[in-house]
Amino acid sequence: MEPSGNKVILSTVYLAPVQYFTKLLHYHEVWMDSGEHFLKQTYRNRCTILTANGPQNLTVPVAEGSNSKKVIRDVMISYDHPWQKLHWKALISAYNNAPFFEYYSDSLAPFYQGKQWKFLADFNLEIQDVILSELSIKCNLNLKEQYIPEKDIPSEMDDFRTIIHPKVQRQREDTHFSPQVYMQVFQEKFGFTPNLSIVDLLFNEGPMARDVLISSYV
Repeated sequence: MEPSGNKVILSTVYLAPVQYFTKLLHYHEVWMDSGEHFLKQTYRNRCTILTANGPQNLTVPVAEGSNSKKVIRDVMISYDHPWQKLHWKALISAYNNAPFFEYYSDSLAPFYQGKQWKFLADFNLEIQDVILSELSIKCNLNLKEQYIPEKDIPSEMDDFRTIIHPKVQRQREDTHFSPQVYMQVFQEKFGFTPNLSIVDLLFNEGPMARDVLISSYV
């Protein structure tokens, strides 16, 4: 179950999908690219959850809109509308009946109630740290401030910055990821929906979520 390299480089992500967390679990050294430019319609500021109406994207608005050209570490969150309240309402609606929602909701609620984060990357990292703790995953995470072009990535480092993408037509093959089926709240209605946000796995499987991540890495 060893990765093809000892190191991996990833983008900052909001409530990352299951695929992303398999990398945080399995690689010995994880580098977070804080020097790349913001890319719209990616997981950098959006996640996908499963609701009664099917998959739904939750997007963190950024200060300069989707056309922001800033380096990702300098991208600021916009609070022109109450997105935190709306995201939390959506999470409650989607997962209130999930077996482990009440168990983990207290850990995630502070990210949507009261406090405001200035920078997207800081918000993403802090909420990710909480989820890693809940999953009992110890991650050797390092920030890479200088962007490394894909052609210059060292041979011992695997690059998933563009491979893990919400749009099917933009996704690239990941031979180490095979999403394992687990119970979902609306599975009877939609069938199993793979590679949703990590919160879908956490709220539905609780302590067994880590085992699902292990099994999803091939």
